[in-house]
Amino acid sequence: MFAKKSILTASVLLAVGITGASAADWSDTSIGYRYGTKFAEPFNNNDIKKNIINLTHASGYKYGSNYFNVDMLMSDSNDSPTTNGVPNKESSAQEVYIVYRHTFDFGKIAGKSLAVGPFRGFGFTAGFDYNNKSGDSYQSKKRMLVAGPTVMMNVPGFLNISLLQLWESNEPARAVFRQPGRYHYDPHPMLNLAWGIPLGDSGFSFSGYANFIAAKGDNENIAKTKTKAETNIDMALLYDFSGLIGAQKNTFKAGVGYQYWKNKFGNDHKGAAGNGAYAKTPMIRAEYHF
Repeated sequence: MFAKKSILTASVLLAVGITGASAADWSDTSIGYRYGTKFAEPFNNNDIKKNIINLTHASGYKYGSNYFNVDMLMSDSNDSPTTNGVPNKESSAQEVYIVYRHTFDFGKIAGKSLAVGPFRGFGFTAGFDYNNKSGDSYQSKKRMLVAGPTVMMNVPGFLNISLLQLWESNEPARAVFRQPGRYHYDPHPMLNLAWGIPLGDSGFSFSGYANFIAAKGDNENIAKTKTKAETNIDMALLYDFSGLIGAQKNTFKAGVGYQYWKNKFGNDHKGAAGNGAYAKTPMIRAEYHF
């Protein structure tokens, strides 16, 4: 039942997004690349190299905005089925992770500015996450719906703060480690910050997101270990190199990124999940906007 509701809700949200995009006031689409050598996965004590290619689209229309991102993550052989935390290196994991968010802007809907003090506006955000991973021990198949209020801060660029309720489930391949069938975690809240801020006229911009996620009840394993609250912060400092390739401003950006992820996926980094549940990952990044 949850799966059917998830598909229906995702379809409605995507339809709303497509409708909004067709009459967009503004839009930005980009292809990006990220690379790092210190990615981490729970229950795996090895540093993992990953190449990540992403397609991102953001747009604004009469009543709000859309955000859509697809990450294609390709790991090295350290991200493969493990025995006692040691990768068997029989394969390497590949993953697709999709995020969609639609924000209704109450000011746009009302036809007037609702700005007050440090707040540019107010809205309501809904969307979904979807992933599919193969080649590792867990083989995640996450499905998640999100919804909650959003405030837009009055800063250069944007800074949106959302308090979202999450409805998450998973159906990993290794049935021996989980309850049979799709497992549903307890509904739980997340405080989300998303930003993209130009640093004056320097050519640099600071962008990223921060998720502070509450514990989500029991894990899906047969032992029913308790999940932990997690913190996931992903940020980038990029420079606009568009002039070097004869392109318009903000077409080509490159620089560095960093991801901090404590208790990854709700796994206790002080428990059996070990150091792999506490990622501290520097990266190089590049984006081409069109």
